[in-house]
Amino acid sequence: MAGSKGQSETLDNESEITLGLLNAVHDNSSITQRSVASDLGIALGLTNAYLKRCIRKGFIKVQQIPSNRYAYYLTPQGFAEKTRLTAGYLAYSFTFFRRARQQCTESLDECERKGWHRIALAGASDLAEITTLCAGETSVQIIGIIDTGSNHSYFAGLPVVENHQNLEQFDAIILTNVSNPQDCFDHLTAVWPGDRIITPKLLGVSEKNHVLSREPS
Repeated sequence: MAGSKGQSETLDNESEITLGLLNAVHDNSSITQRSVASDLGIALGLTNAYLKRCIRKGFIKVQQIPSNRYAYYLTPQGFAEKTRLTAGYLAYSFTFFRRARQQCTESLDECERKGWHRIALAGASDLAEITTLCAGETSVQIIGIIDTGSNHSYFAGLPVVENHQNLEQFDAIILTNVSNPQDCFDHLTAVWPGDRIITPKLLGVSEKNHVLSREPS
């Protein structure tokens, strides 16, 4: 039930990597492919492939420098592409935040209507942080985050646990996993009643064919 970065509605992966590469070249012409791969969290071979593609498209020019090294520079076309991708990323970010805030508020309102006041989140993510902020305006108490793939022991001021049984008693779960929301939901329904798992619509989760009669453990 990992909840790391990522989202079913985001810039596509190709655009995100390209933007990261163009930003890296813009910031430092003497970068190495290995350092870019490390910064972007992708394989060295993939970095090389994207760099070649950017050079082929005219976004980046390369020049050999002493010690058999290379310097990379953004072309005017590359700068224009970086600007375009950045604008798209920012537009997505603001849109995501507005939608997320609205849907988190709706999820918390649903909890209040049903008398569920102690809530766990599933997934340490930006969505979890937004939900935590929204909860401050309600009577709902977020008691912790379930996330088997997180390296955090605390996130957004909340304890992060691998299993729902490691949390004190709670009433329901709000799904906040943005990297693999469907898998997370499917795993949760095996151990928790599906009618007590609230899934914001922006995650695009299908709730069909899940048994709702399991009692909370």
